[in-house]
Amino acid sequence: MKKIITVYVMMMMVLVGCSIFNESEMKEKQDNTVLEVTNVLNDNATVIADQLNIPWSIDKINDTFYLSERTGSIVKIENGEVERQKVELKKDLATASEAGLLGFVLAPDFQQSNLAYVYYTYEDQSGQFNRIVTVRQQGDTWQEEHLLLDKIPSGAYHHGGRLEIGPDGKLFATAGDAAQSSIAQDVNSLGGKILRMNLDGSIPADNPFPNSYVYSYGHRNPQGITWSADGEMYASEHGNNANDEINLIEAGQNYGWPTIEGTQQQQGLITPLFTSGSDTTWAPSGMDYIDGKLYVAALRGQAVIEFNLSTGSHRNVVTDIGRIRDVFIDGDQLYFISNNTDGRGDALENDDKLYQLNLSQLQ
Repeated sequence: MKKIITVYVMMMMVLVGCSIFNESEMKEKQDNTVLEVTNVLNDNATVIADQLNIPWSIDKINDTFYLSERTGSIVKIENGEVERQKVELKKDLATASEAGLLGFVLAPDFQQSNLAYVYYTYEDQSGQFNRIVTVRQQGDTWQEEHLLLDKIPSGAYHHGGRLEIGPDGKLFATAGDAAQSSIAQDVNSLGGKILRMNLDGSIPADNPFPNSYVYSYGHRNPQGITWSADGEMYASEHGNNANDEINLIEAGQNYGWPTIEGTQQQQGLITPLFTSGSDTTWAPSGMDYIDGKLYVAALRGQAVIEFNLSTGSHRNVVTDIGRIRDVFIDGDQLYFISNNTDGRGDALENDDKLYQLNLSQLQ
């Protein structure tokens, strides 16, 4: 059933309760974030849509947005109207911490096929897992069609969940370690990895490990991936009690978890480009790239953080709107979604929201 939500409205902020995913969350890590430069630009951001319910991913085609919500909906935003669309899945969504309908990305031929890719956590008689499937839009409903990959490890938390189509036309997915740190080092496990597949779910012939979806390993809970204009791949990752990471991803490489973290080094293991350090927590999630800079959504850090790849510096460019789950750049516009209704934030009236900010405001 369609639900029309008020758009382009900024309301007075009043605390309200959490969402229907009011699960008992794991204890949050202490946040003592101190960045080199802080530049708060909330007053310049425009609200595109509000009353979102734990939004997780942003995708956009022409002037139409599609947002996934962890509770099991796709929100379509077009011509000033916001419509919550039903998603009919073949498995029951899990309601564990951090679980649900997570990654969502439109197929390259979406305008002809109405096809998209979804990553979700489910529960059945065999247990709790994550899977990647195709869904097809039929009117105001999305229906699961084809299973691409199943039995990605899941648990109480650390599900990963990001989906992106790379410049090589392959589908990439981030998979968490399901709170079982040892599997991150096991190349035969799908957990604690970045995965790569053809759009039909088959394994690319040039993947680094024969007959394997594994593209890189040694990850704890990666939640964002993006590419630079020259094809370099980057990923964001949640550390253990701080030590969050921004990594340059290369095929077949080992990113160290749980053997090393933060600035620690060991032969054969990759140390991150940026780390929050042992006293600071970002909890980075979705990310995007433009002009030599990465823009990363931070949950515990409650900011959009800009990472300058040339100077090695970073700064907050948006704060004071709470937890941020995903970012999306289109032209000179930065879009981002708050995530205050996820049971860990302080939900405000009309949360959660999709915001728009002109990148020229970040100079």
